[in-house]
Amino acid sequence: MSRQNRPAISLARIVRQMKLKQREGKTVVVVGTITDDKRIFDVPKLKVCALRLTEGARSRIIKAGGSVITFEQLAVEAPLGQNTIIMQGRRTKREANRHFGAPGLPNSHAKPFVRLRSRNHEMARGRRKSRAYKA
Repeated sequence: MSRQNRPAISLARIVRQMKLKQREGKTVVVVGTITDDKRIFDVPKLKVCALRLTEGARSRIIKAGGSVITFEQLAVEAPLGQNTIIMQGRRTKREANRHFGAPGLPNSHAKPFVRLRSRNHEMARGRRKSRAYKA
């Protein structure tokens, strides 16, 4: 599966989503990476199934009394997906998404592919009449 279809999700987002009463005691399933988040101090007891976990996220979940299982173990435990919650990170948080669109056009916030952001860069073709044309 491509990297774009396996977005990372932070431990803080998982903790926030699992605070709901009806999600208590359910297994969190993430097809991607679970990353650590230093901004949260207390991690509740969680049961997590993911493709990858960072070392910090794994240690914090286990230290809180939670458990980390693989997809093979999940298939044995819950073959029909009983008591599981599927979560995924934001797909548009990739740095590549910032470049989508046409930079320089009015009302476009696309990030240009340039070495530096200064007066001398991005001032050539399409930006001045003296350099071929002005858009």
